[in-house]
Amino acid sequence: MQLVAADLAACRASLREGSYTFFAASLILPAAVREPASALYAFCRLADDEVDEGQDKHTAVARVRARLDAAYSGGTLSVAADRALAAVVAQFRIPRALPEALIEGFEWDAQARQYETLDEVCDYAARVAGAVGAMMAILMGVRSPEGLARACDLGVAMQLSNIARDVGEDARMGRLYLPRQWMVEAGLDPDAWLAQPAFSPALGHVVKRLLDAADALYQRAGDGVARLPLGCRPGINAARFMYAAIGHEVARRGLDSVSARARVSGSRKAWLLLRSLVQLTPATAAQPLPPLAATRFLVDAALASSPRVDVVARRGIVERLVWTAELFARQEQRQQQAAAVNMRRSDLAA
Repeated sequence: MQLVAADLAACRASLREGSYTFFAASLILPAAVREPASALYAFCRLADDEVDEGQDKHTAVARVRARLDAAYSGGTLSVAADRALAAVVAQFRIPRALPEALIEGFEWDAQARQYETLDEVCDYAARVAGAVGAMMAILMGVRSPEGLARACDLGVAMQLSNIARDVGEDARMGRLYLPRQWMVEAGLDPDAWLAQPAFSPALGHVVKRLLDAADALYQRAGDGVARLPLGCRPGINAARFMYAAIGHEVARRGLDSVSARARVSGSRKAWLLLRSLVQLTPATAAQPLPPLAATRFLVDAALASSPRVDVVARRGIVERLVWTAELFARQEQRQQQAAAVNMRRSDLAA
């Protein structure tokens, strides 16, 4: 089954309207990755909307799962995003366990599940975002344990940023994703607060803790970006920078994400896109970190699937730009190391 141009165009159109941050970041991905990624994100976006907007959320989850069944089994597909997804999972051999994890996250929303600790919040984030990170890694030909782990880190970090931004919006829909244990430690009763959501310094302290956790994961994810195919690094870095900027904007507004929803301006996103092309993220971890406990099942599922499909064979202009920039960075790093050695020798001689 091939990805049809009309279905792809419909996917891109839906992302332009409903997932602008991903749409902007995807513009600098190689076409061989951008096109299947657009199909993947469009299905996830439409499925999320269907559950969010459905009157009976359990029924909506069942409908999404039936659509996924049809995409994997070759059933009748009436929605462009579903047909596009079917083509992508067939071409890249995406394990069913990965999109199934996403739907499990939707089920948790339908159940109004409560999250007591950060680990439990990460369990949720692993499903609704880490699974997408693992699938994106497969599209880029990543099948190493450390590469998949870092892709999941990035997905979880993005979701934590979203949670920090949407505290008020979620609360007005009766949802609370902040760790309830943290709220109690800050002197807040989670249920009483949810009944009458309002910003306070105590709540800001909880939001700040969540943003700190997200920033730590963005840092971990940077090592994975440095190990991606050259042409994929700017696009994934752009997504990393732009989602991190959501949290930075929440912090800039005094950590109040109840009174208003923080937004990253178009000019700021444009600057971050440019930054992603020129700022390198060198691999820093001498010993790769293990996956989060919350995402280990995603990494295992991806590793157990069929061998990767190499989709980034030719070196385009972005790849050449990144390669040249990395060459300069390596030269600068060697010069800095040599200068440091000379300084130590001078100190010893003195």
